[in-house]
Amino acid sequence: MPNDAALPLPSSAARDRTRGPVINCVAYNRNGKRISDITVDAISDVLKEPDTFIWLGLHEPDETLLLKIQEEFDLHELAIEDAQHAHQRPKIEVYDDTLFVVVHTAQFVGGKVEFGETHIFLGKRFLVTVRHGASLSYARARSICEQTPEMLALGPSFGLYAILDFIVDNYFPIVSSFEAELKELELRIFNEKFDRNTIERLYYLKRELVTLRLAVTPMHDILNQLKRFFPGLIQEDVRVYFRDVLDHAVRMSEATSTLGEMISAALQVNLAMVSVGQNEVTKRLAGWAAILAIPTTVGAVYGMNFEHIPELKWQYGYHVVVAATVVACSGLYWRLKKAGWL
Repeated sequence: MPNDAALPLPSSAARDRTRGPVINCVAYNRNGKRISDITVDAISDVLKEPDTFIWLGLHEPDETLLLKIQEEFDLHELAIEDAQHAHQRPKIEVYDDTLFVVVHTAQFVGGKVEFGETHIFLGKRFLVTVRHGASLSYARARSICEQTPEMLALGPSFGLYAILDFIVDNYFPIVSSFEAELKELELRIFNEKFDRNTIERLYYLKRELVTLRLAVTPMHDILNQLKRFFPGLIQEDVRVYFRDVLDHAVRMSEATSTLGEMISAALQVNLAMVSVGQNEVTKRLAGWAAILAIPTTVGAVYGMNFEHIPELKWQYGYHVVVAATVVACSGLYWRLKKAGWL
């Protein structure tokens, strides 16, 4: 699919809220051309007609609607139960002649990355998507498929490819934003000033990256199975497209892995820079302490209550002691300055 299929749709979430849980329910003919929009109640009637298939998109449906979908498509109750409750792990399961696929999605919401889930039912003559949480609308993927009816004529499996490709491609701008933020944080690290916010942001960035990797990595197994198995549900001509999506997913995994190592290195460098700064402060404090120890020692000696100190009766004793102290402090300062301690 073209890369622009993964571009954000700023108003998609708002459109979903206004349109309700049923986003799209469309019937297509054997040539991949749209017949018409249909109601949920008309699904079973349309499926009775030969050479048609249905593409249904749902967004956070309630239990009543899911039970209706189960009845219309004759879906397994365990799959419907999973689709009703989010927080499922990415997986692919087979129920009779239906595939049930769970994938995790990611989207920018308010400048932050939010994660959601999409549950997909694939049958020989239907494709149903159930979105939960943060997720872009699949209307863009559907529109691109409808612009190439000769490909959509391959059936619901091509629609499944379009959705998975849309999801994987949408990971890339998120990783690009992570890379840009990491570069900015690296500049902060080397400004020779300790910044607590830099450490905190590096930690949160790594946490978000780990969550993204948990979404991307399971896609490998899902796509591997789709390009190799399920001959009754996946058309042979579509398998090469799943291989292309798998290649994108592998590239994404490599990018997240590399970025994770860079973030870990940035954390270590930041801690090293803090340690170096602390060592510099310690060296300066130790140097000045050594310099101040000279007049302190001299003052301590002459501050003792001894009666017979030779210099006490000498006219120039005070001047000589002060001069000797200054010379000793100056000499020590010069040596420490040369050594890089001051």
